[in-house]
Amino acid sequence: MTAFLSVSFCGCSSPPQNESVSMTGIYFDTVVTIEAWGAEKEVLDHCGELCEYYEHLFSRTLPDSEVSEINRSGGRPVTVSEETADLIRTGLKYGSISNGYFDITIASASELWNFTDNDEKLLPDPDALSEAVTHIDYRNVRVEGNTVTLADPEAKIDLGGIAKGYIADRLKEYLVSQDVEHALINLGGNMLAVGSRYDGTPFRIGLQKPFESDGTALAVMDVTDQSVVTSGNYERYFEKDGIIYHHILDPRTGYPIQNELLQVTILSDGSVDGDALSTTCYALGLTEGMELIRSLDGVEAVFVTSDYELHVSSDSLPISQ
Repeated sequence: MTAFLSVSFCGCSSPPQNESVSMTGIYFDTVVTIEAWGAEKEVLDHCGELCEYYEHLFSRTLPDSEVSEINRSGGRPVTVSEETADLIRTGLKYGSISNGYFDITIASASELWNFTDNDEKLLPDPDALSEAVTHIDYRNVRVEGNTVTLADPEAKIDLGGIAKGYIADRLKEYLVSQDVEHALINLGGNMLAVGSRYDGTPFRIGLQKPFESDGTALAVMDVTDQSVVTSGNYERYFEKDGIIYHHILDPRTGYPIQNELLQVTILSDGSVDGDALSTTCYALGLTEGMELIRSLDGVEAVFVTSDYELHVSSDSLPISQ
């Protein structure tokens, strides 16, 4: 649930041994790009292998993934990898922090929506959506060690709201373990910096102006060794009868959240936190979302309201327009 972020680099010459290497692939139905300085090509190749590995753990749509196995379990205990159990625990933590506005059991509702190739702009059947909502409750997910059990046999898990952030964090850990000091990880708009740019200056990450398809930047953020994640109503949506139907769903109704926000961007040390908080704060709205951010240590946010005004969580946020 992230926005496309444009990144500007200064053109500077470097000795050959300091040139960057990069990899690009499609995982999790999105484009993944990693650029690293002072790294061997084999290190970047392994990043692609890690992406593929995690996709086969966390994907809701791949039939052989661990999440799909949980969703087919009918309430039977399922033993999963340590990574899947850890990510589910993180999702449950944010379910509690958000009072249920972030809910990893949203799948029963989200699978009824089509935001990608819905030329006829069809809405889900209201009765089916009402039934789906009765199975949304993160408190029905039990994790004991590496065993996951759904207390509601018809509940379904969707880790799409945090998986990319979690994977970005793991990729960063791997790059650092390979002595990479300068890199930029981009998982479909989830941006995570390893250190700074090679010349010591921050990465400059542009926040896309909502509904602009050409990547026009609304603002630019200076980032060193941190994550930038955005959620917005313009990422996957269709408009019908003057109403924008988008992919950020209200777990209480199954319908898209309708409020005064266009987007929320989170600056944090961990990308998984930014992933969960960007969705949570969008759902909470400007006032409650800002209160949540200001109650957390080491996290900053930019809220963009429907008048395209920027609301920042603190004056120290490294952002410019």
